[in-house]
Amino acid sequence: MYQNNGVTDSLLRCAVLAGDLAATSERERSLPRELVDALIDSGLPRAGVPRLLGGPELPPSDALHATGTVARADASAGWCAAIASATSLLSAYLPARGAAEVFGDPRAVAAGVWAPTATARPVTGGVQVTGRWAFASGVPHADWLLAGCLLVDPAAPEDAAPLPRFVAVPVRELKVEDTWHTSGLRGTGSHDVVAADVFVPGHRTASLVDGPPPGAGPLHRFPLLGYFAQAVAAAALGNARGAMDDLVRLAAAHHPSGGARKLGERPAVQTAVARAEAALRAARLLCADAVADAWQTVREDREVSLDARVALRLAASHAVTTAAEVVSSLYDLGGAMAVYERSPLQRRFRDARTITAHVQVNSDSYEPPGRHLLGLPISTDRL
Repeated sequence: MYQNNGVTDSLLRCAVLAGDLAATSERERSLPRELVDALIDSGLPRAGVPRLLGGPELPPSDALHATGTVARADASAGWCAAIASATSLLSAYLPARGAAEVFGDPRAVAAGVWAPTATARPVTGGVQVTGRWAFASGVPHADWLLAGCLLVDPAAPEDAAPLPRFVAVPVRELKVEDTWHTSGLRGTGSHDVVAADVFVPGHRTASLVDGPPPGAGPLHRFPLLGYFAQAVAAAALGNARGAMDDLVRLAAAHHPSGGARKLGERPAVQTAVARAEAALRAARLLCADAVADAWQTVREDREVSLDARVALRLAASHAVTTAAEVVSSLYDLGGAMAVYERSPLQRRFRDARTITAHVQVNSDSYEPPGRHLLGLPISTDRL
């Protein structure tokens, strides 16, 4: 059972292991199997699986807090947990047979790429899928990939737009290309994945556009993309909190340029750390407030308002931006000690900047909230 905002003994052990293996994850560009097993033991990658399928069906605040706990130890591990836990929500959208097939095994891990960058064509019994998905985080240790595609029906009218769908495919039926050579989040193994005329039975396809399935519980009526954005934000905030830990340790021991005073004894450093702490706490509380508001709404069986959906996305984007700024300021405080590859602050800096590139929380993600605040119409596709 999860208690204390999602932190259990198994999760704490997982976080310790993630920190111990951070350098190994980065070097190997994927999470070590020992760490993957610990994550599975914690239940976090299956946070969104309904209890009917044997999942924990965690409240969002618990799962997000747990993600941040892992990311505080290592951003790559926290990122993989964030993507897997958000992807596990799709278990409620699949037909019952498909959901049991993909998520019925309590040790199966599902990676997810939601962007519809592949094509699906109707065939007898299902669809034939061809295409490529980039940024398949965690695919080296995943059993399944849940991925977006556009359904192209030859029988549809010529002016009909392709329908967005997602498919669940065993990773063994796909080609994983070794493309993840990056500056940050190296341990996530976010390679490209290719499907070449892969058959997917109908019970392993579903739509996200139509909203949650009939009879869905509160968790699966929570805004899906808002949850996804908040999961990314949780990883970013956890990484920034880890950078604070790293800087505090460095400040207590390091004498810059051989001076008499330690780094932490310098007033300028004290001021910068206090400002970073305030910014980090404020960003976290903004996310917590948005999540709590939406969660209370779905628990009361009410529809989440557009204002609340915008608040989820704005809080997530702000958290990721703030986390990157905090990590950058702490990296600067580390001075010459932070430039070495062995420095955890350097890895934190690279990971933070990489997170800001994600489409859910990049600079463009501020536009819809801005339009909404100005009273202009907005598309709800990303909310």
